[in-house]
Amino acid sequence: MTGRVRVVWAPELLGYDFGHGHPMTSERLDLTMRLAESLAVLAGDDVERVGAEPAADELLHTVHDPLYVAAVHAAAEHGRLDLERGLGTDDDPVFPHMHAAAARVVQGSVDAALAVWSGQVEHAVNVAGGLHHAKPGAASGFCVYNDAAVAIRALQAAGARRVAYVDVDAHHGDGVQDVFWSDPNVLTVSLHETGHALFPGTGHPREVGGPGAEGTAVNIALPSGTGDAGWLRAFDAVVPAVVRAFEPDVLVTQHGCDSHLLDPLTHLRVSVDAQRLVAQRLHDLAHEVAGGRWLALGGGGYAVIDVVPRAWTHLLGIVVHRPVDPATPVPATWSDLVRDRYGRSGPPTMSDGATATFRPWSAGYDPSDDLDRVVRATRAAVFPLLGLDTDYD
Repeated sequence: MTGRVRVVWAPELLGYDFGHGHPMTSERLDLTMRLAESLAVLAGDDVERVGAEPAADELLHTVHDPLYVAAVHAAAEHGRLDLERGLGTDDDPVFPHMHAAAARVVQGSVDAALAVWSGQVEHAVNVAGGLHHAKPGAASGFCVYNDAAVAIRALQAAGARRVAYVDVDAHHGDGVQDVFWSDPNVLTVSLHETGHALFPGTGHPREVGGPGAEGTAVNIALPSGTGDAGWLRAFDAVVPAVVRAFEPDVLVTQHGCDSHLLDPLTHLRVSVDAQRLVAQRLHDLAHEVAGGRWLALGGGGYAVIDVVPRAWTHLLGIVVHRPVDPATPVPATWSDLVRDRYGRSGPPTMSDGATATFRPWSAGYDPSDDLDRVVRATRAAVFPLLGLDTDYD
C-alpha cells in the first residue's frame, strides 16, 4: 500500500457557512488550515491536497430522498423554506449556494474514501466533513447532507465488505446510525454526551441496531461533566473491542471536538490532549484491523479560536504521519492573525497542559460511579451480540 495521504482542502469549502452569529462558521476551517500550514504539517511530497466539486444529485440519492435534494436546490436557488425538511430552522437556516456548498463537502469525503479503498492513498482526512446529523429526508443539527453516510455507501458500492464508523463528537451520530440501522455490514459507534441533556436526544445504550443487524449500533452515552479520565476510560472500554470484533475493511471516523471543556454548546470537559490521544488510538486501530485504510472527518466544535484549530491540526498531523508535539508553541504568525482579526489572544501552545491519563477498564468496575455504570450498560447491550465476553453478569 502507498504511504501517500490525502487532505481534502480548497478555499471553496469555506462556503459551507450558515451566516453571522451561527455556531457552524467556516472560520473554524480557515483557522485550522492556517494553523496546520504555519506548523508545516501539510508539507511534503507524500501529502496530496485535493479540492472537490459539488456531488451530483445521483450520488446524493444513494442516501438522501430525491424530494429532499430537490428541496435543498429550491432553498439555495430561490430562498424557499421547507421547515418539514429542516430547511429554514434556527439550526439550519437557508443561505445562497447551500446545495453546492453542502454537496462539495460530500464529494470531498466520497473521493477521499474511494482513494483510500483503491490504495491510491493510505489515509485521508476531510475536516470540512463529518456532517453526521443530516437525515435521508431532512436537514438537522447544522447538517444539510450526510457526507459520512454517502462516503460509506460509496465504499460499499466499490466493494468494501464491512465498514466501521466511529464518532467521538459530543453529540450522538444519529444520522449515520439511522441510515445504517438495519445494515449488518456497517458498524456505527458513537461516544457522546447523554441524550437526556444534549441534542439530538438519542444514542442510548439500548439502541443496538435493527432486525438482522443487532450489535452493529454501539452507543456510549456519557454523563454531563465527564472529563478526560472518564472519556478516555469509556473509549478504551468499548471502542477497540467492538471494532476488532467487527473486522472492518475500512475505518471511517468523525472527530467533532465539541467535547472540549470550553465548547459553548455542550457539557463535557475533555482536553485537546485527550482528543489528540483518541485520534492517535483510532489511527493505530485502522492499521491493526483495516490494513491502514482510514478516512477521518471533522464535525462539531464551536470554540472557534481556542479549541477547533488545535484539535484538528493534531488530527491532520496524525493522518499525515507528522504528529505535532503538544508542547509546541503556537506560531507567532497564527497568533498575530488571531489578534488582528478578533482583537484577542489565542492559546499559547498546542496543549491544554492535561496529562490525558485514565484507569483502564481492565483495572476494575466501580458500581458507585456514574461513568462506569454507563459503560457497563453499553457493554451489556452489545458485547454478547458481537460475540464478546462481558462483565455484567
